[in-house]
Amino acid sequence: MKKGISLLLAVLLVLSLAACGANTDETASDTKTVVRMATLKGPTGIGTAKLWADDDAGKAKNDYTVTLCTDPTEVLNGVVEGSYDVAAVPLNMASVLYNKLNGGVQILAINTLGTLYMLATQELADISALEGKTIVTAGQGATPEYVLNYLLEKNGLTDKVTVEFKSEHAEVATLAAAAGADDQMVYMLPEPNVTATLIQNQALKTVLDVSSAFESASGVSLAMGCIVAKKEFVEQNQAAIDAFLTEYKASVEYTATNLDDTATLCETYGIIPKAAVAKQAIPRCSITCVTGADMQKIATENLNVLLAANPKAIGGALPADDFWYGV
Repeated sequence: MKKGISLLLAVLLVLSLAACGANTDETASDTKTVVRMATLKGPTGIGTAKLWADDDAGKAKNDYTVTLCTDPTEVLNGVVEGSYDVAAVPLNMASVLYNKLNGGVQILAINTLGTLYMLATQELADISALEGKTIVTAGQGATPEYVLNYLLEKNGLTDKVTVEFKSEHAEVATLAAAAGADDQMVYMLPEPNVTATLIQNQALKTVLDVSSAFESASGVSLAMGCIVAKKEFVEQNQAAIDAFLTEYKASVEYTATNLDDTATLCETYGIIPKAAVAKQAIPRCSITCVTGADMQKIATENLNVLLAANPKAIGGALPADDFWYGV
Protein backbone atom coordinates (compact mmCIF):
# COMPACT_ATOMS: atom_id res chain seq x y z
CA MET A 1 0.00 0.00 0.00
CA LYS A 2 2.72 2.46 1.04
CA LYS A 3 4.80 1.53 -2.02
CA GLY A 4 1.79 2.19 -4.27
CA ILE A 5 1.18 5.61 -2.73
CA SER A 6 4.88 6.51 -3.00
CA LEU A 7 4.92 5.50 -6.66
CA LEU A 8 1.80 7.57 -7.35
CA LEU A 9 3.30 10.63 -5.65
CA ALA A 10 6.52 10.23 -7.63
CA VAL A 11 4.57 10.08 -10.91
CA LEU A 12 2.56 13.19 -9.96
CA LEU A 13 5.76 15.04 -9.07
CA VAL A 14 7.35 14.23 -12.44
CA LEU A 15 4.21 15.33 -14.30
CA SER A 16 4.09 18.55 -12.27
CA LEU A 17 7.73 19.38 -13.02
CA ALA A 18 7.19 18.65 -16.72
CA ALA A 19 4.20 20.98 -16.78
CA CYS A 20 6.18 23.74 -15.07
CA GLY A 21 8.99 23.28 -17.57
CA ALA A 22 6.53 23.56 -20.46
CA ASN A 23 5.01 26.74 -19.02
CA THR A 24 8.47 28.25 -18.52
CA ASP A 25 9.43 27.53 -22.12
CA GLU A 26 6.17 28.98 -23.40
CA THR A 27 6.66 32.15 -21.35
CA ALA A 28 10.23 32.51 -22.56
CA SER A 29 9.16 32.18 -26.19
CA ASP A 30 6.56 34.89 -25.70
CA THR A 31 9.02 37.35 -24.18
CA LYS A 32 9.61 40.38 -26.39
CA THR A 33 12.73 42.52 -26.44
CA VAL A 34 12.09 45.99 -25.07
CA VAL A 35 13.23 48.62 -27.56
CA ARG A 36 13.28 52.21 -26.31
CA MET A 37 12.67 54.30 -29.40
CA ALA A 38 12.69 58.07 -29.88
CA THR A 39 11.15 59.76 -32.88
CA LEU A 40 10.49 63.32 -33.98
CA LYS A 41 7.39 65.28 -34.81
CA GLY A 42 7.06 65.89 -38.54
CA PRO A 43 8.32 63.88 -41.53
CA THR A 44 11.05 62.00 -39.65
CA GLY A 45 8.41 60.38 -37.44
CA ILE A 46 5.75 59.54 -40.04
CA GLY A 47 7.22 56.15 -40.90
CA THR A 48 6.82 54.99 -37.30
CA ALA A 49 3.05 55.63 -37.14
CA LYS A 50 1.80 52.16 -38.14
CA LEU A 51 4.52 50.42 -36.11
CA TRP A 52 3.48 52.49 -33.11
CA ALA A 53 -0.15 51.44 -33.60
CA ASP A 54 0.81 47.77 -34.02
CA ASP A 55 2.81 47.93 -30.80
CA ASP A 56 -0.15 49.42 -28.93
CA ALA A 57 -2.29 46.58 -30.28
CA GLY A 58 0.25 43.98 -29.11
CA LYS A 59 1.03 42.90 -32.68
CA ALA A 60 4.66 44.00 -32.88
CA LYS A 61 7.52 41.50 -32.60
CA ASN A 62 9.36 43.74 -30.13
CA ASP A 63 8.01 45.69 -27.18
CA TYR A 64 8.48 49.32 -28.25
CA THR A 65 8.54 52.20 -25.80
CA VAL A 66 8.13 55.25 -28.04
CA THR A 67 9.02 58.82 -27.06
CA LEU A 68 7.92 61.65 -29.34
CA CYS A 69 10.29 64.62 -29.30
CA THR A 70 9.87 68.12 -30.71
CA ASP A 71 13.55 69.03 -31.01
CA PRO A 72 16.38 66.91 -32.48
CA THR A 73 18.57 68.01 -29.57
CA GLU A 74 16.25 66.13 -27.20
CA VAL A 75 16.89 62.96 -29.16
CA LEU A 76 20.64 63.55 -29.33
CA ASN A 77 20.87 64.05 -25.57
CA GLY A 78 18.73 60.98 -24.93
CA VAL A 79 20.90 58.76 -27.11
CA VAL A 80 24.10 60.09 -25.51
CA GLU A 81 22.70 59.58 -22.01
CA GLY A 82 21.54 56.04 -22.83
CA SER A 83 17.80 56.71 -22.65
CA TYR A 84 17.09 55.40 -26.17
CA ASP A 85 18.18 52.28 -28.03
CA VAL A 86 16.84 53.30 -31.45
CA ALA A 87 16.11 56.81 -32.70
CA ALA A 88 14.88 58.68 -35.77
CA VAL A 89 17.17 61.68 -36.29
CA PRO A 90 18.32 64.11 -39.00
CA LEU A 91 21.06 62.51 -41.12
CA ASN A 92 23.78 64.91 -40.00
CA MET A 93 22.94 64.18 -36.36
CA ALA A 94 23.61 60.49 -36.93
CA SER A 95 27.18 61.41 -37.88
CA VAL A 96 27.45 63.80 -34.92
CA LEU A 97 26.37 60.99 -32.58
CA TYR A 98 28.88 58.58 -34.12
CA ASN A 99 31.73 61.01 -33.51
CA LYS A 100 30.50 62.10 -30.10
CA LEU A 101 30.18 58.51 -28.87
CA ASN A 102 33.42 57.29 -30.49
CA GLY A 103 31.63 54.97 -32.90
CA GLY A 104 28.89 54.08 -30.42
CA VAL A 105 26.01 54.26 -32.91
CA GLN A 106 25.17 52.67 -36.23
CA ILE A 107 22.84 53.87 -38.96
CA LEU A 108 20.15 51.30 -39.77
CA ALA A 109 18.25 53.04 -42.57
CA ILE A 110 17.51 56.30 -44.33
CA ASN A 111 13.89 57.02 -43.50
CA THR A 112 13.22 60.46 -45.02
CA LEU A 113 14.41 61.94 -48.29
CA GLY A 114 13.90 65.58 -49.28
CA THR A 115 11.10 67.55 -47.63
CA LEU A 116 12.18 71.09 -48.55
CA TYR A 117 10.25 73.29 -51.00
CA MET A 118 10.28 76.93 -52.07
CA LEU A 119 7.00 78.85 -52.10
CA ALA A 120 6.19 82.17 -53.76
CA THR A 121 3.32 84.09 -55.26
CA GLN A 122 5.28 84.58 -58.48
CA GLU A 123 6.23 81.65 -60.73
CA LEU A 124 9.88 80.69 -61.27
CA ALA A 125 10.85 79.29 -64.65
CA ASP A 126 13.75 77.37 -63.08
CA ILE A 127 16.33 77.74 -60.32
CA SER A 128 18.23 80.40 -62.28
CA ALA A 129 15.20 82.67 -61.84
CA LEU A 130 16.16 83.02 -58.16
CA GLU A 131 18.73 85.62 -59.23
CA GLY A 132 17.96 88.93 -57.55
CA LYS A 133 15.43 87.33 -55.20
CA THR A 134 15.36 87.19 -51.40
CA ILE A 135 14.86 83.73 -49.90
CA VAL A 136 13.37 83.64 -46.40
CA THR A 137 14.06 80.44 -44.50
CA ALA A 138 15.09 78.94 -41.16
CA GLY A 139 17.69 76.34 -40.26
CA GLN A 140 20.80 78.49 -40.15
CA GLY A 141 23.73 76.34 -39.09
CA ALA A 142 21.82 73.19 -40.04
CA THR A 143 20.94 71.11 -43.10
CA PRO A 144 18.56 73.64 -44.75
CA GLU A 145 21.30 76.30 -44.85
CA TYR A 146 23.95 73.92 -46.16
CA VAL A 147 21.68 72.47 -48.84
CA LEU A 148 20.63 75.95 -49.96
CA ASN A 149 24.23 77.18 -50.11
CA TYR A 150 25.19 74.09 -52.10
CA LEU A 151 22.44 74.72 -54.65
CA LEU A 152 23.30 78.40 -54.99
CA GLU A 153 26.97 77.59 -55.52
CA LYS A 154 26.31 74.84 -58.06
CA ASN A 155 24.02 77.14 -60.04
CA GLY A 156 26.29 80.21 -59.94
CA LEU A 157 23.96 82.14 -57.65
CA THR A 158 26.03 82.50 -54.48
CA ASP A 159 26.38 86.28 -54.71
CA LYS A 160 23.20 86.85 -56.67
CA VAL A 161 20.61 85.82 -54.06
CA THR A 162 19.88 87.31 -50.63
CA VAL A 163 19.14 84.78 -47.90
CA GLU A 164 17.24 86.00 -44.85
CA PHE A 165 17.22 83.58 -41.90
CA LYS A 166 14.51 83.39 -39.26
CA SER A 167 14.84 81.53 -35.98
CA GLU A 168 12.16 78.90 -36.68
CA HIS A 169 10.26 77.41 -39.59
CA ALA A 170 7.04 78.48 -37.89
CA GLU A 171 8.11 82.11 -38.19
CA VAL A 172 8.78 81.69 -41.91
CA ALA A 173 5.42 79.97 -42.34
CA THR A 174 3.65 82.88 -40.62
CA LEU A 175 5.30 85.38 -42.95
CA ALA A 176 4.48 83.30 -46.00
CA ALA A 177 0.87 82.85 -44.93
CA ALA A 178 0.49 86.65 -44.83
CA ALA A 179 2.11 87.27 -48.24
CA GLY A 180 0.04 89.25 -50.70
CA ALA A 181 -0.38 88.46 -54.39
CA ASP A 182 2.36 90.92 -55.35
CA ASP A 183 4.86 89.66 -52.73
CA GLN A 184 8.35 89.21 -54.23
CA MET A 185 9.85 87.01 -51.51
CA VAL A 186 10.63 83.30 -51.86
CA TYR A 187 9.96 81.17 -48.78
CA MET A 188 11.83 77.89 -48.21
CA LEU A 189 10.04 75.52 -45.85
CA PRO A 190 9.91 71.81 -45.01
CA GLU A 191 6.77 69.70 -44.86
CA PRO A 192 4.31 69.75 -43.13
CA ASN A 193 4.81 73.56 -42.88
CA VAL A 194 4.48 73.75 -46.67
CA THR A 195 1.03 72.18 -46.73
CA ALA A 196 -0.24 74.16 -43.75
CA THR A 197 0.96 77.41 -45.36
CA LEU A 198 -0.55 76.64 -48.77
CA ILE A 199 -3.88 75.94 -47.09
CA GLN A 200 -3.78 79.32 -45.34
CA ASN A 201 -2.65 81.37 -48.35
CA GLN A 202 -3.96 80.32 -51.74
CA ALA A 203 -1.94 83.05 -53.46
CA LEU A 204 1.17 80.97 -52.81
CA LYS A 205 2.38 78.12 -54.98
CA THR A 206 5.23 75.64 -54.90
CA VAL A 207 7.85 77.09 -57.25
CA LEU A 208 10.82 74.80 -56.59
CA ASP A 209 11.26 71.27 -55.28
CA VAL A 210 14.58 71.60 -53.44
CA SER A 211 15.06 67.82 -53.43
CA SER A 212 14.86 67.61 -57.22
CA ALA A 213 17.24 70.55 -57.57
CA PHE A 214 19.70 68.89 -55.17
CA GLU A 215 19.55 65.60 -57.05
CA SER A 216 20.13 67.38 -60.36
CA ALA A 217 23.19 69.14 -58.93
CA SER A 218 24.69 66.24 -57.00
CA GLY A 219 23.47 63.10 -58.75
CA VAL A 220 22.14 61.66 -55.50
CA SER A 221 18.87 61.94 -53.57
CA LEU A 222 18.63 64.50 -50.78
CA ALA A 223 18.48 62.58 -47.49
CA MET A 224 17.01 64.41 -44.50
CA GLY A 225 16.37 61.74 -41.85
CA CYS A 226 17.53 58.31 -40.76
CA ILE A 227 17.25 55.63 -38.08
CA VAL A 228 20.18 54.99 -35.75
CA ALA A 229 20.77 52.51 -32.94
CA LYS A 230 23.24 52.25 -30.11
CA LYS A 231 25.99 49.89 -31.25
CA GLU A 232 26.03 48.01 -27.95
CA PHE A 233 22.30 47.39 -28.22
CA VAL A 234 22.68 46.14 -31.79
CA GLU A 235 25.41 43.70 -30.80
CA GLN A 236 23.38 42.34 -27.89
CA ASN A 237 20.02 42.23 -29.68
CA GLN A 238 20.69 41.27 -33.30
CA ALA A 239 17.36 39.48 -33.75
CA ALA A 240 15.41 42.40 -32.28
CA ILE A 241 17.12 44.88 -34.62
CA ASP A 242 16.39 42.73 -37.66
CA ALA A 243 12.78 42.40 -36.51
CA PHE A 244 12.60 46.17 -36.10
CA LEU A 245 13.86 46.79 -39.63
CA THR A 246 11.31 44.34 -41.02
CA GLU A 247 8.49 45.99 -39.09
CA TYR A 248 9.65 49.50 -39.87
CA LYS A 249 9.81 48.75 -43.59
CA ALA A 250 6.26 47.36 -43.41
CA SER A 251 5.17 50.50 -41.56
CA VAL A 252 6.65 52.70 -44.30
CA GLU A 253 4.97 50.62 -47.01
CA TYR A 254 1.67 50.96 -45.17
CA THR A 255 2.14 54.73 -45.19
CA ALA A 256 2.40 54.71 -48.98
CA THR A 257 -0.76 52.68 -49.53
CA ASN A 258 -3.02 53.75 -46.65
CA LEU A 259 -2.92 57.53 -46.66
CA ASP A 260 -6.15 58.22 -44.75
CA ASP A 261 -5.36 55.83 -41.92
CA THR A 262 -1.74 57.01 -41.67
CA ALA A 263 -2.89 60.64 -41.50
CA THR A 264 -5.24 59.73 -38.66
CA LEU A 265 -2.45 57.89 -36.84
CA CYS A 266 -0.16 60.93 -37.25
CA GLU A 267 -2.75 63.06 -35.46
CA THR A 268 -3.40 60.38 -32.83
CA TYR A 269 0.26 60.16 -31.88
CA GLY A 270 1.02 63.88 -32.31
CA ILE A 271 3.44 63.38 -35.22
CA ILE A 272 1.48 65.94 -37.24
CA PRO A 273 -1.18 67.92 -35.32
CA LYS A 274 -4.04 67.61 -37.83
CA ALA A 275 -4.97 64.62 -39.97
CA ALA A 276 -6.20 66.91 -42.76
CA VAL A 277 -2.76 68.54 -43.01
CA ALA A 278 -1.00 65.17 -42.71
CA LYS A 279 -3.05 63.73 -45.57
CA GLN A 280 -1.89 66.46 -47.95
CA ALA A 281 1.67 66.63 -46.61
CA ILE A 282 2.62 62.94 -46.51
CA PRO A 283 2.90 62.45 -50.30
CA ARG A 284 5.51 65.24 -50.35
CA CYS A 285 7.46 63.98 -47.34
CA SER A 286 9.44 61.29 -49.20
CA ILE A 287 9.02 58.65 -46.49
CA THR A 288 11.24 55.67 -47.28
CA CYS A 289 13.30 52.83 -45.84
CA VAL A 290 16.64 52.53 -47.62
CA THR A 291 19.12 50.06 -46.12
CA GLY A 292 22.43 48.41 -46.92
CA ALA A 293 24.69 49.58 -49.73
CA ASP A 294 22.10 51.98 -51.17
CA MET A 295 21.78 53.64 -47.77
CA GLN A 296 25.57 53.99 -47.53
CA LYS A 297 25.88 55.57 -50.99
CA ILE A 298 23.11 58.15 -50.48
CA ALA A 299 24.13 59.03 -46.94
CA THR A 300 27.83 59.34 -47.80
CA GLU A 301 27.17 61.75 -50.67
CA ASN A 302 24.94 63.89 -48.47
CA LEU A 303 27.42 63.90 -45.59
CA ASN A 304 30.18 64.94 -47.99
CA VAL A 305 28.14 67.99 -48.98
CA LEU A 306 27.71 68.91 -45.32
CA LEU A 307 31.38 68.23 -44.57
CA ALA A 308 32.45 70.65 -47.29
CA ALA A 309 30.02 73.28 -46.00
CA ASN A 310 30.88 72.96 -42.31
CA PRO A 311 32.68 69.96 -40.74
CA LYS A 312 30.98 70.68 -37.40
CA ALA A 313 27.64 69.88 -39.04
CA ILE A 314 28.56 66.18 -39.07
CA GLY A 315 30.66 66.09 -35.92
CA GLY A 316 33.98 66.95 -37.54
CA ALA A 317 34.58 63.92 -39.75
CA LEU A 318 32.87 61.27 -41.84
CA PRO A 319 32.01 58.08 -39.91
CA ALA A 320 34.16 54.98 -40.40
CA ASP A 321 33.00 51.72 -41.99
CA ASP A 322 31.52 50.36 -38.76
CA PHE A 323 28.87 53.09 -38.95
CA TRP A 324 26.92 51.23 -41.64
CA TYR A 325 24.63 48.43 -40.45
CA GLY A 326 24.21 45.55 -42.85
CA VAL A 327 26.92 46.67 -45.28
